[in-house]
Formats: sequence, structure tokens, C-alpha cells
Amino acid sequence: MSYPATFDVETPDQMDNWRPLVQWILAIPHAIVLYGLGILGSGIAVVSWFAIVFTGELPEGLAKAQAMVIRYEMRTASYVGFLYTDYPPFDFTISSSDPGGSPVAVDFVPELTNRNRVTVGFRLILLIPIAIFAAVILIAAEVVWFVAIFVVLFTGKWNSGMREFVVKALRLGIKVNAYAMMLTDEYPPFSLED
Repeated sequence: MSYPATFDVETPDQMDNWRPLVQWILAIPHAIVLYGLGILGSGIAVVSWFAIVFTGELPEGLAKAQAMVIRYEMRTASYVGFLYTDYPPFDFTISSSDPGGSPVAVDFVPELTNRNRVTVGFRLILLIPIAIFAAVILIAAEVVWFVAIFVVLFTGKWNSGMREFVVKALRLGIKVNAYAMMLTDEYPPFSLED
């Protein structure tokens, strides 16, 4: 059974050598929007926490809005990290399934009913071990990303092993985000494998 949050990105075989140097600058408008969406996502997580603890259910509208925030974050991060070259859309489609229109696909299957109130109540404490694991993996992915800047500068393409590690690290990040933002009660795996 797969985790209820998935991430995939279609990286082109060849890309312009200059992309790693300037693509992050092109993403500044998305970073500004993402700042506001991050505040919205935090608010949604707090409201979701109270809703689940008191009713045992996650309202569908909150789940879809949270999915949109996480999806936007992943599209922006993937673009900044030059995993793909198409400019990301300013897409605010509130949906748990990816509406398409981008090389980045982020899908969620949020748990709406029969939620475990105890694990949600203690979510911040339960999150600590996986958050530490994910932080270590994501720091390693940032180092690989930095090296990839030079690989793409000189070869015009990602090294397949480096790209695969970064994508797996982002997949882990999606799973941890889905758990932290109350979209699922399924604990993220301590693994980079699906």
C-alpha cells in the first residue's frame, strides 16, 4: 500500500546550462506568494487539529486547501531546484488530487473520517523523530543539489543518481508534511523507498 501523499517530477533529459544560476531569481514571485500560503497552511493545520480532536473528522474543504498549499510549495521548490524548466503556474486549485498543468505531480488521499484523536492530539510530539530523520535527509539533499549546480552547468543535465536522491528526499518531505498538517494518521516511513 502506498502512502496517501505522493510526489513525482518529470525532469527533462537536457536543460540550458544557465538555469541553476538564475532559475531561483525567476521564482521570486512564487516565493512571495508561498510566504502567504505558508501562513494560511499553518492556520489550516491549527483549525484541522481542533476539528479532528473534537469531532474525529477532518472537513474536506480544509484537507483540499492544505493539499493546495503543500502542492504549491513543492512546485516552487522543484522549480527553484531546477528539477524542471517550465515556469510553474500560479495555480490555487483547491483539490486533493493534482489538477495537472505542471511537470510536478503532488497527490493526496486525505483521511477525512474515523481519525485517531489521540495521535492527532499528540501530533507535535509524535512528529519529532521523523522530523529529525527528514531534516538530516533534506540537508544531504541540499548538498547534492549544490553539487548538481555544477553538474548541470557543465553537462546541461542532471546526473540520474543525484536527481533520484533529491526526488526521494522531496517525497519524504511530502509525507512528513502530510502527517504534520493533519492530512493523514499514517506515520511516515523512516525510508527513502516507496
